[in-house]
Amino acid sequence: MTADLTPLTAISPVDGRYRNATRALGPYFSEGALIKYRVLVELEYFIALVQLPLPGLKRFESRKIDALRQIHTGFSETDAKRVKNIEKQTNHDVKAVEYFLKERFESLGLAAFKEFIHFGLTSQDINNTALPLSLKQAWQEVMQPALERVLGALREKAQLWQTVPMLARTHGQPASPTRVGKELYVFVDRLERQLELLAGIPFSAKFGGATGNFNAHVAACPEVDWVAFADRLVNEVLGLNRSKVTTQIEHYDNLAAFCDGVKRINTILIDLARDTWTYISMDYFKQEIKAGEVGSSTMPHKVNPIDFENAEGNLGVAIALLEHLAAKLPISRLQRDLTDSTVTRNIGVPLAHTLIALKSLLKGLDKLMLNEAAIRRDLQNNWAVVTEGLQTVLRQAGYPEPYEALKALTRTHAVIDRKAILEFIEALDVDDPVKQRLREITPENYTGV
Repeated sequence: MTADLTPLTAISPVDGRYRNATRALGPYFSEGALIKYRVLVELEYFIALVQLPLPGLKRFESRKIDALRQIHTGFSETDAKRVKNIEKQTNHDVKAVEYFLKERFESLGLAAFKEFIHFGLTSQDINNTALPLSLKQAWQEVMQPALERVLGALREKAQLWQTVPMLARTHGQPASPTRVGKELYVFVDRLERQLELLAGIPFSAKFGGATGNFNAHVAACPEVDWVAFADRLVNEVLGLNRSKVTTQIEHYDNLAAFCDGVKRINTILIDLARDTWTYISMDYFKQEIKAGEVGSSTMPHKVNPIDFENAEGNLGVAIALLEHLAAKLPISRLQRDLTDSTVTRNIGVPLAHTLIALKSLLKGLDKLMLNEAAIRRDLQNNWAVVTEGLQTVLRQAGYPEPYEALKALTRTHAVIDRKAILEFIEALDVDDPVKQRLREITPENYTGV
């Protein structure tokens, strides 16, 4: 087989089997995307130096800034390959970007200013701004919209089925009835709350030189307020949140919080997938049959809940990776070790698995059809669940030991059906209005607020 990367040769399924589902994340987390984001940060840093203006850049013509930004906006696969070729000599990915930009400056007639590219910086000033910027944009432009589509589908189903009564099950046993729509809306409410929490976590960046103190910057230009300069560049130009007190690297505490937040969202989605899977197995939901699909290689009748199973599996992989990122990244020996470098390159992988899961959930929800006949049948077969309501009404009416009376009924009758409940009510020594209230309680209407 060919060694070229194709869906058949890719080692990771996110770039192989599921490439169509994850393609939208390529512009944020691929190797070429990382290089492009580094180019962006290097250029915006240089432009910010020009706008100070930094001594030595006062002769730079501001009209040429647009040409510099076009290096980023027009960044091509050919450009990325050139950076990778330079890296073969430098054996350093960020230095390769610097040399690439110096070549471009020369081609633009700006060779006199090329030594101000990467001026006073360490690699992590670039990496620790490029990474959160790519993550922020990927979340806002791809991941959150995908999650919102799942939320939209859940809201639609919850609204459609909001009045449909359904037997609840606690500990797997029949319990006080609920409504189909309300149970779906539980997940809407949980996800919305987690999104609110996630929105409060800043995308933090580091920008402060080799050990976070602007040593080289101060040595070269002590008259510049480098802290204010970096704040303006990171916060206002790049739209991130600059961590002011750092070592050589961003401490990743907020990135860890972000990973934990996405992990909680994924955990809720697993809960949704498993509950829906269970309702399908109980025949509460049917699945729309797609022409040509095969449920089983040997059993022709099967329509398996594969979308919810696929979602659960991918969410589990994502959670495992997010847990590692959250636990590992905030730890770095002294002022810097390199263990974060290879780990952060995988930040897109759990998001890719999450995106696969979101698309599977959306596909599965779209195929769901309510089987009201099965739901009604289950309610009618479980009249015992109204005994909670009966004994509570009797408590209100002052009837002695109502709980014990209903307990005796349920433990001494092999079948608790409508007839057994009505016979129990008629035998009670209570006023007729109380009996009437009791008669009106059914599994279908005993659904609360």
